[in-house]
Amino acid sequence: MGKTAIVFSGQGAQYPGMGKELYDTSPSARAVFDMAEKIRPGTLKQCFEGTKEELAETLNTQPCVFICDLAAAEAVVEKGIKPDFTAGFSLGEIAAIAFAGMISYEDAFKLVCKRAEYMDKAARKNKGAMAAVMKLTPEKVEEICKEFGKAYPVNYNSPAQTVVAAAEDEIDLLCERVKSEKGKAVKLAVSGAFHSPFMNEAADALAEYLGTVELSDPKIPVYSNRTACPYTGNYKLLISQQVNNPVKWQTTIENMIAEGADRFIEAGVGKTLTGLIKKINADVIAVNTENKEALDALK
Repeated sequence: MGKTAIVFSGQGAQYPGMGKELYDTSPSARAVFDMAEKIRPGTLKQCFEGTKEELAETLNTQPCVFICDLAAAEAVVEKGIKPDFTAGFSLGEIAAIAFAGMISYEDAFKLVCKRAEYMDKAARKNKGAMAAVMKLTPEKVEEICKEFGKAYPVNYNSPAQTVVAAAEDEIDLLCERVKSEKGKAVKLAVSGAFHSPFMNEAADALAEYLGTVELSDPKIPVYSNRTACPYTGNYKLLISQQVNNPVKWQTTIENMIAEGADRFIEAGVGKTLTGLIKKINADVIAVNTENKEALDALK
C-alpha cells in the first residue's frame, strides 16, 4: 500500500473569499481560524472579504494563506486521514513544520507574521519581480539568467516550469529573451523577488527572530525546500535560508515518491501544487482540499 503526503500551498494562490467554506463546515478548521484571529485581529475578514489587491500585499497574503493551509490540513485529519510525509511550497513550509509538530500553531502563526514583515521590508528596499517560465528546461532557464546582472532561477516547479526572480528593470527583458528561445514567460502577481539574494536581509532578520523560538523534532518527515530532503541538522537555518534560496519543488516530490508516496493531498488555497505534481509524475494521485466538495471526495 502506498503512502500519503500532505503538501501546503504558498503565496500567490490567494483569492477573495478563501477559507470561508472550510470555516463554515469543519469544526477543526474553524478552531485554527479562530486561533489566528485572536493573535491577529482582522485575519478572518481579510480571508473571507478582502479584495484581490488587499490579499496581494505580502503583509496580508502570508498570514491569510498560512491559516487557510493549516485549517485545510486539520479538516483532512478530521476525516481520519493520517499522512506519512509533509512539505510546503515556500510559505507553505511553515505550515508543514507546524503540522508535523515542530512548532505550536500559535508560534508558527507569529513566525509567519514576522516572515511577512521581513520579506515585505526587503522587497520594498530591493525592488524585484518574478515570472514563471514554461516550455524551457531548467538548465536553459539558468543559462538565460546568467545573461543578466540580477536574475535567478528560484522555483524549480516541474520539468516544464521554472520561476525566475530579477531586478525590476530586467524582468521584461528577461521575459523577451525567454520568448526568443520559444519559451513562455508570465509575470507573477507578487510584491517582491522572493527566494533570491534580494531577500538576504529578510533571511538574516528571520534567523535572528528564530533564536527566540523553540522547535521540536518532527513527528512525521518534513521535506525542506532548501534541500528537497527531510528536515535534519539545523532546523532554524533551513527555515531562515529558505527565503533567499531556490525552492526545489520537483526534486522534493520525486524524493517523496521514491519513499513510497503515491497520494498527495494539497492543503490550502487553490490547485497550483496539484497541477505541478501531476506534471512531475502523472502516475500518482494529487487532489486539493480547499472546499467541502473536495474534502467530501477524500477517502
